[in-house]
Amino acid sequence: MTNVDAGAGLDPVHPVAPPTTGPAGLTRAEVAERVARGEVNDVPVRSSRSLGEIVRANVFTRFNAIIGVLWVVTLFVAPIQDSLFGFVILANTGIGIVQEWRAKKTLDSLAVIGEARPTVRRDGSAVQVPTSGIVLGDLVEIGPGDKIVVDGVCAEADGLEVDESLLTGEADPVVKHPGEPVMSGSFVVAGGGAFQATKVGREAYAAQLAEEASRFTLVHSELRSGISTILKYVTWMMVPAALGLVVTQLVVKSNDFKGSVARTIGGIIPMVPEGLVLLTSVAFAIGVIRLGRKQCLVQELPAIEGLARVDTVCLDKTGTLTEGGMDVTGLKPLDGADEGRVREVLAALGASDPRPNASLQAIIDAYPDGHGGDRRPVSTLPFSSARKYSGAAFEEGDGKVAGWLLGAPDVLLAPDDPALAETGRLNEQGLRVLLLARAARDLDGPDPARGARPVALVVLEQRLRPDAAETLRYFADQDVRAKVISGDNAVSVGAVAHKLGLSGKAVDARRLPADPADLAKAVDRATVFGRVTPQQKREMVGALQSEGRTVAMTGDGVNDVLALKDADIGVSMGSGSEATRAVAQIVLLNNSFATLPSVVAEGRRVIGNITRVATLFLVKTVYSVLLALLVVCWQVEYPFLPRHLTLLSTLTIGVPAFFLALAPNKERARPHFVRRVMRYSIPGGLLAGVATFVTYLLARHHYSGAGALSAETSAATLTLFLISMWVLAIVARPYTWWRVALVAAMGVAFLFVLTVPWLQDFFALRLVGNVMPWTAVGVAVVAAAALELVWRWVGRRFPV
Repeated sequence: MTNVDAGAGLDPVHPVAPPTTGPAGLTRAEVAERVARGEVNDVPVRSSRSLGEIVRANVFTRFNAIIGVLWVVTLFVAPIQDSLFGFVILANTGIGIVQEWRAKKTLDSLAVIGEARPTVRRDGSAVQVPTSGIVLGDLVEIGPGDKIVVDGVCAEADGLEVDESLLTGEADPVVKHPGEPVMSGSFVVAGGGAFQATKVGREAYAAQLAEEASRFTLVHSELRSGISTILKYVTWMMVPAALGLVVTQLVVKSNDFKGSVARTIGGIIPMVPEGLVLLTSVAFAIGVIRLGRKQCLVQELPAIEGLARVDTVCLDKTGTLTEGGMDVTGLKPLDGADEGRVREVLAALGASDPRPNASLQAIIDAYPDGHGGDRRPVSTLPFSSARKYSGAAFEEGDGKVAGWLLGAPDVLLAPDDPALAETGRLNEQGLRVLLLARAARDLDGPDPARGARPVALVVLEQRLRPDAAETLRYFADQDVRAKVISGDNAVSVGAVAHKLGLSGKAVDARRLPADPADLAKAVDRATVFGRVTPQQKREMVGALQSEGRTVAMTGDGVNDVLALKDADIGVSMGSGSEATRAVAQIVLLNNSFATLPSVVAEGRRVIGNITRVATLFLVKTVYSVLLALLVVCWQVEYPFLPRHLTLLSTLTIGVPAFFLALAPNKERARPHFVRRVMRYSIPGGLLAGVATFVTYLLARHHYSGAGALSAETSAATLTLFLISMWVLAIVARPYTWWRVALVAAMGVAFLFVLTVPWLQDFFALRLVGNVMPWTAVGVAVVAAAALELVWRWVGRRFPV
């Protein structure tokens, strides 16, 4: 049903409940009036930047500016063949824009699927609207796990507890009463209620924080920052080398002006690793598109990279290893309690909670409303992850008030209570057990559980996710440690973990040491933890990080929010609470834990392959700078025209790098990206540059006459191509059939250029005689052998 209350340009609202008995909320006319005044929660689009921003980011770069100026100059002073590098840059930039635009559309469509739809009260009915559909003065209903999306004032409260730690740093939940303010960015941990929106859109407290935290971005990653560092070093090397080359070619050598300009530009262009940033962006963008097809919303792109670096995954049991639903499989009255009366109390408890959790929902399904007799709730105590129980007080038929508690037996009972023995036996079977107890104290008091009398045990069976065991095996095979951190009974959690193939004794988190150093050691040693409070989850993530671990945290409940926020990578289920989806970097919209291996694999593909291709690009930069310096020192003509290096770059870097960057790669991501790349690029580039210049000097002594420079260039080009091909052959390891075919195809393409007359003329490449071509081959062979030895020595001498 479409409701005009949504206002012009806003999504329709959807009724979710019959008319309420509280305040009716805004009317249709009031909503339309506020929309007309612009008093709408027009929050910025969360997941993407605009097409204009994408174009500017890909076009207006420092290196594009350098290459663009040189291209314009080349178009005026040299043949079109020497301007090919400019057309390559145009094609690369176009590819980058198209891929990022595709990624933007994927993210936008997924963000709509995963968008929270708050419940507001209008004309006395509860309706769901998109976050952008909230208007000033709306009455917004909230319950456990709901994120408060705009600022407001509490209008109704039923045991309402709000966690404001993400805003204030205060760990303890704040109890809210009518008239007290609530801030956007906080979330409900217990109870329910409603608040009236007083600030919407960009005026809301957390709007700017949310915009910055959720925007589509390619920054703040080791890979991107490493490439930026490398480009900074490249710029420092380029400037003096290029200036020296300009002076040498235009002043020292008495060549014709146009030829000198062309060879100067030919020396500067290859110093720029222009395709490296492009390929990184394309690899990230394609990763987003691939994961989007699997219903995985990547809210921050570096999360793909981050999860690939993870060595520890902390898993919440409920909703991650087990499915959300549960079934009541048994009811065990204690101390002669009447089973019929127990069923009535359970039915009444279920009916008293407007937002039941999974456990209470199973009880409601087993004992529906109507079985609760004539019990009317006088007061309620909402479930809290910190308390581990909930409760309600009912007015019985005789007019007396009785308080009841439902929660964890080991929390509600004394350690020596005999009922715990039966609970332990059931937990060992992987069953979840709740205790129904008669309260001896007022539920509004400081400790309502003290003195509670056990009445019955409710046995619940959890449904294991069918793909959980296979996913855990994948992490084990990839040397990623899995740790189950749950608020449930430790024995029960341990039994579930054991069924899924995780070994190790379950640890009761209440017995963990408080000292951070001791906690870190205890958490690092064990695998399964039960009775973990939300604050402890956060502390355990921090403890693992203090041990040098890169931690991912998965969860779907409000009790996971703090840990998700602090983890290196937070992963939320799409069906999880609004708060968990808001703070997580990755949202599994299909609620499938089995999607995580795909995210890990995608991250490893990006990091491993970009490391490979970065080596190719930077070898070219190093030998280009070295050749420029050698030309300046020897005061000779630069050996190459732009067309020669465009051909070499295309065959030994551009085309192969594109395929290598998008190929499968299961190698575990390792740190120190800059060091890993430079330790191979520098020696590789130095050997290539020296060998090429040696061939060039030998050719200068061998050839003479009018066509000598062209013959010298051809011999030097042959040497440089063969060495670059060997670098490509090393980088392409380990070999597969398609990698071998790729390297071979590049070699055949170059051979084709050398043998087809019109291509020889087009690229100004013609090998003259037999002596120098074979000398060029011999120098390349010696340099390739030296490169192989140096490559292996560097790997042993400078491990990372």
